[in-house]
Amino acid sequence: MASLSSLSFPQHLTISASKLPKTHTKPTLILCRSTTQEQHYDRHTASVSETHFSDSVTGPDGTGPAAPTRGQRFLERHRSLEAAKLVAEDNSKSKKKKAKKEKPLKVSTAVASCYGCGAPLQTSYSDAPGYVDSQTYELKRKHRQLRTVLCGRCRLLSHGHMTTAVGGNGGYPGGKQFVTAEQLREKLSHLRHKKVLILKLVDIVDFNGSFLARVRDLAGANPIILVVTKVDLLPKGTDLNCVGDWVVEATTKKKLNVLSVHLTSAKSLVGIVEVASEIQKEKKGRDVYILGAANVGKSAFINALLKMMAQKDPAAAAAEKYKPLQSAVPGTTLGPIQINAFLGGGKLYDTPGVHLHHRQAAVVHSDDLPVLAPQSRLRGHSVVVTLDNGTANKVKSNGLNGFSIFWGGLVRIDIIKVLPETCLTFYGPKALQIHMVPMDKADEFYQKELGVLLVPPTRKERADDWRGLEIERQLHISFKDVERPACDVAISGLGWISIEPVRKSIKISDPNLEETDKELHLTVHVPKPVEIFVRPPIPMAKTGAEWYQYRELTEKEEEARPKCYF
Repeated sequence: MASLSSLSFPQHLTISASKLPKTHTKPTLILCRSTTQEQHYDRHTASVSETHFSDSVTGPDGTGPAAPTRGQRFLERHRSLEAAKLVAEDNSKSKKKKAKKEKPLKVSTAVASCYGCGAPLQTSYSDAPGYVDSQTYELKRKHRQLRTVLCGRCRLLSHGHMTTAVGGNGGYPGGKQFVTAEQLREKLSHLRHKKVLILKLVDIVDFNGSFLARVRDLAGANPIILVVTKVDLLPKGTDLNCVGDWVVEATTKKKLNVLSVHLTSAKSLVGIVEVASEIQKEKKGRDVYILGAANVGKSAFINALLKMMAQKDPAAAAAEKYKPLQSAVPGTTLGPIQINAFLGGGKLYDTPGVHLHHRQAAVVHSDDLPVLAPQSRLRGHSVVVTLDNGTANKVKSNGLNGFSIFWGGLVRIDIIKVLPETCLTFYGPKALQIHMVPMDKADEFYQKELGVLLVPPTRKERADDWRGLEIERQLHISFKDVERPACDVAISGLGWISIEPVRKSIKISDPNLEETDKELHLTVHVPKPVEIFVRPPIPMAKTGAEWYQYRELTEKEEEARPKCYF
């Protein structure tokens, strides 16, 4: 058995502990074997071993006078520690390189989409949304620029081609390029489970038809900012204060979580600043989703919003370069489009329009869709029987009773019972002509002139496939005040007809008028399944501000009522 001996250091070899490397042993007297032995210690990895030298152990380099000095042993120990560190760093670098090589082998589930319509990019079907030729796709993918790609369909739309892609529009061939309205709606179903801010867009020309009555199914309990678009189309002289109050009254009845109401125009930028300010106030780090019916003006609104925000926000200025495409085709946007428009948290999303089967756009041919979109200010087209000298006591006939009025080939109104002075004013696309014929000749006139005088449908061959005006709704309209319109009859996806018991420009002096039966009887015919709405009259032009009446509100109603901005 090897003998154990006590080792002690001379006084002149004492070294300050602060100059020595730290070890895990206590500073006590060390007893060791007189024979040389190697100690192995795994420091950084199992594959790397390091020989620890004790300050009190003589190494294999010699003993006595030939033994290495204290400084030599210290330097040797320092060199061994540095070598171990280098080996550990090399191992760590090799592991990182292996990890980097493995990353490209993982399959990414993210699919690049067209920035114009949101359709997934593909190279297989040239007629389908999202198509890009393979060479362009590979080049953009190589340079990581797929987010800057515009698909072939969007290029056609930007040059005025009416290329539809959503089921429900007549005349579309279908096939691989066919997307159903239900599939688009399903892409929005996740919103009711997320905490987001909703911007709900409504077209003022088709307020009832584009309102999305079942918006809760999509938005859930999320807060809503209601944005009314296209107010620049309202007749000249219209008081927006009156229109705003009318919109708030209609919205309050829906019992939605509406924070505020904004009257806007993407063309003139009216109200856009107020919307941008409200978004920044209410966003609170959440994503912002823009919802609305198809062709309500979402993409045009986003472009106007980015233009306004770009003046102060560099993120919005950068997003302007690749903004969603806008066109007259319902269903231009086919998938959610992410827009990095905010410097802070949250992103802006353009979403596919919700296609509603009860709008006129769902029944006409795709080539006739531009006819349904007004491009300039609305001008009411009034239909009233001409009176001698503008007075009611010299009426030459029974007024409009017994006549049928056609609004293009899409609407027919039979006048059953009205006052001799009753006036119907049509607000809608200028391309739809109005024709009035005796009611007993209306059916013959419609069959003969459909596709000729009565358009849309345009062209006689399309008229032969037209199913006609299958829905018939009888209206009994009561009124109290002859000084204001009785109501509006709104046709979903088209416009509205203002019903005036007595035309405003006619001076009434008939004492028997107060004793007459204050009820009007009309029959309205539209294509199936287009909806007809009877609503309080919207105040139009200068005369609207004269007869419009603001409702008196209690303090509680005033607090709960959303504010209107424009």
